[in-house]
Amino acid sequence: MTVLHNPVIRGFAPDPSLIRVDDWYYVATSSFEWFPTIPIHRSHDLAHWEYAGHVEGAAPGGTLAGVPDSGGIWAPSLSWDGELFWMVYSVVRSVGTPYFDQDTYVTTATDVTGPWSPPRRVASHGFDPALFHEEGRLWLLNLQNDHRPGGHRFAGIVLTELDRDTLAPLGDSHLLLQHEQLIEGPKLTAHGGWYHLVLAEGGTGFEHGVRTARSRTLTGPYELDEHPLLTSRDDIELPLQKAGHAELVQTPHGEWFLSHLTARPLDTVNGPRCTLGRETAIQAVIWDAEGRPRLRQGGWHPEVQVPVDVPVVSFEALRPSSANDPLGWPWSTLREPPDPSWTDLVSRPGWIRMRGRHGPESRWAQSLLAQRLTEHRATARVTVQATPFTFTQAAGLILRYDAEAYLSLDLTWAEPAAEPQRGQQWQGAGRTVLSLVERDEKGARQAAIVDVDASVPITLGVTVDGVEARFWYVRDGVRTAVGPPLDTGRLSDDHGGRLRFTGTLAGIHVRDLVDACFTADFRDFQLTCTSA
Repeated sequence: MTVLHNPVIRGFAPDPSLIRVDDWYYVATSSFEWFPTIPIHRSHDLAHWEYAGHVEGAAPGGTLAGVPDSGGIWAPSLSWDGELFWMVYSVVRSVGTPYFDQDTYVTTATDVTGPWSPPRRVASHGFDPALFHEEGRLWLLNLQNDHRPGGHRFAGIVLTELDRDTLAPLGDSHLLLQHEQLIEGPKLTAHGGWYHLVLAEGGTGFEHGVRTARSRTLTGPYELDEHPLLTSRDDIELPLQKAGHAELVQTPHGEWFLSHLTARPLDTVNGPRCTLGRETAIQAVIWDAEGRPRLRQGGWHPEVQVPVDVPVVSFEALRPSSANDPLGWPWSTLREPPDPSWTDLVSRPGWIRMRGRHGPESRWAQSLLAQRLTEHRATARVTVQATPFTFTQAAGLILRYDAEAYLSLDLTWAEPAAEPQRGQQWQGAGRTVLSLVERDEKGARQAAIVDVDASVPITLGVTVDGVEARFWYVRDGVRTAVGPPLDTGRLSDDHGGRLRFTGTLAGIHVRDLVDACFTADFRDFQLTCTSA
């Protein structure tokens, strides 16, 4: 007997799709505008997880350039038909509109680590699709979106049979269920002579939950359970909030478990803030006397510690699955994979040389490498060497949620201290500075500026303690604070009053807004996250 500790995949790992194949459990999670697309983790015991790879090629054309923040790849669903791994997912190109402008794709692989087939578009009724396999037949589950004025954007769950080879629809779609409340993210499980729909309910914030429905026939109609299977919405004091978007899996010994997303909020003067984004958790499930799934511990609240009666396998004993790639996981990039055109590992061995491109609010070509924060206490540091000669060039350390929520400490150029900002750097000498910038929905503000010597490398750092971030630099062994503590509560799903779905990452970035040729060298990046 072992005990899993939730979240099992910590920091920005939402919408988990859990399956078992032989002795392995696999989870696929949403990646939105970030690469690698559709990260996959694996485990032998449901308690200890490792990165297993990703769906390379999931973004059509290899890019998500132009997609909005929190757009891109939503809610992938992983399945296994006995021969192939299947992945179905949506690419959402509009956020906050009734259209979503999304396309649904299917890709397959004989091994979960790939290679994955080129994605093929299928019927795209709405986001959060899933596949159901039965006796050689293939079925596509989806949300039906009604974009019309006065329409219901969550207008029910539909089921469409697909040709297994061509993926073309076979016959009409079937409406399985409609409900006045928001229901989405359908998953299907057959058990006890019933087909069970597992549904995300109520949105993806603190109101989130999981509800089930069942039918004796695949095409319905489905009867909605009057009780939630899982939710945190009735108790804001629970350590695991936003519990929802779930999927059932059975162990080889007949036990059942439920993967779901969750979040660990921080208490702030502005209310709870989930700076780590939504994460992956697992609960134990039993079937009641009426044949409906229920949490093993009773009720519908998620537990942090869950006993698991499966073989105990330590994380260190798992076989490594990813190649020795210095820019591979846990590194992530925005809207495109890292490319030698802007990331150079050869010219200066032991360093990463990055060529500057767009600024930190671009949807197109950011030179950024970042890693997920997995705990509320963290320290990131990196040594950088660069010689900017204009205010349009900068390189440094960033805490980023999205284009409207970031904190950055950058090595850049500024006019002499006595001169105003007039954009005339070519007229005379300037100075090299560290510029601390905070960005929220109201715009960017310079929190501090410090003169530094750029002739030698300089170490930049940030220490995160809950909702407070303190930036600093080290020169000649002396650590010096830069500016006041900054509020990381802005770097959360819950700040700003709009839809945000990802999480906070710490990383390195370079920009050159004029010539796109300025380079900076980085070494010894470290991100250390510490649980409370």
